[in-house]
Amino acid sequence: MTRTSNVSRRLFMQSGLVLGAAGAMPGLLRAADPVKVAGIHGSPVENAWNSVLHKAMQDAAAEGAIEYVFSEGVSGTDYPRAMREYAEQGAKLIIGETFPVEKQAREVAADYPGTAFVMGSSGGPSGDNFGVFGTWNYDGAYCAGMLAGKMTKSNVVGSVGAMPIPEIILLINAFAEGVKAVNPEAKHLVSWIGTFFDPPKAREAGLAMIDAGADILFGERIGTADAAKERGIKSVGSLIDYTPMYPDTVFANALWGFRPILNAALADVAAGTATGKDYTAFGLMKEGGSDISYVKGVAPAEAEEAMEKVRADIKSGAFTVPQNFDEPK
Repeated sequence: MTRTSNVSRRLFMQSGLVLGAAGAMPGLLRAADPVKVAGIHGSPVENAWNSVLHKAMQDAAAEGAIEYVFSEGVSGTDYPRAMREYAEQGAKLIIGETFPVEKQAREVAADYPGTAFVMGSSGGPSGDNFGVFGTWNYDGAYCAGMLAGKMTKSNVVGSVGAMPIPEIILLINAFAEGVKAVNPEAKHLVSWIGTFFDPPKAREAGLAMIDAGADILFGERIGTADAAKERGIKSVGSLIDYTPMYPDTVFANALWGFRPILNAALADVAAGTATGKDYTAFGLMKEGGSDISYVKGVAPAEAEEAMEKVRADIKSGAFTVPQNFDEPK
C-alpha cells in the first residue's frame, strides 16, 4: 500500500470498523489478480468517514484482493487533478468523494472511460464508469435515537453536523425521528459547523447545545464527544465505534461499513460490468452494511428491548426507517 506525496499530507491512522458479516471478499475476487484501487480522501484518513473507506480498502489489500494507493487531505481545487493522475497511473477503480466538485469529477470520468470511479456524492451516476454512493447509516441513527429519547432528563437532545447535504440531513433526521418515536415531547437542536473536519469547532458547537439544555448529543462530526465528556453527559457516535475512545461518554454508535459497497464495485470491475450506478443501498442495515453498537445497561432495559425489536424488523425488512431529506430547523 502506498501513498502519493504531492497531494497527501498525513500518515494514515487505522480508525474505523468493518462490519464482520459483510467484510469478506468473494472467493472469486480473492483468487483473481489484485485490482489497482486508488483512494482520494478529501480529509485526513483519521476523519471518521474517510477512515471507514480507508479501513475497508486496507483490509481488501491485506487479503490480496486489491493493490491500494491513496492520498489524503486533497482540497476541492486539487481533486480533479488527483483523479486524473491516478487514472493516468493505471488505477482500475478510484474511490473518493466529489461533494464540492460534482461537475468537474464527471468531466474527468468522461475523459477516462476505461477507469471506474465510485464516489461519495450528492448527485446521481454518470455514464458507464461514474458510480456513486451515499453514507446511509441512518438505520443505526434511528435506533440510537430510540435509546436517547428514553434517556434524556432535560427532554433536549442535540446533533452536530458538518453541513446540510442530503445524506447528513437524512442521518440527523433519522436520529431525531428515533427520539420522537419514543418521546414525542423531546426537543431536538441542530448545529452545522460548515466543514467536514474541524474537531475543535464541533466541540464548541456541542458545548453551545449543552448550554442550551441538551443532555445527550449525536455527534455526526468528530469533536462532539469531547464536549459531552467535558460536561459529563452522554453522546452517540456516528460511522465508527467511538466507545473505546470515550468509554464513559459514548454509549451508542450508528455504524457504517464501506466494505459491501467496495465488494460490489470490485465485482463489477472484475466482470467488466458498467459501474455507472448507485451503490448506496449496499450500506443499509438489511444488507449488512450498517448497524448500531451500544453499551448495554446504560439505557433503560425497556428502551433497549423496544429498540432491539425495531432493529430486528429493519434487518428483516418488516420496518423501514422513514427517509426525510428536509433540512432540520
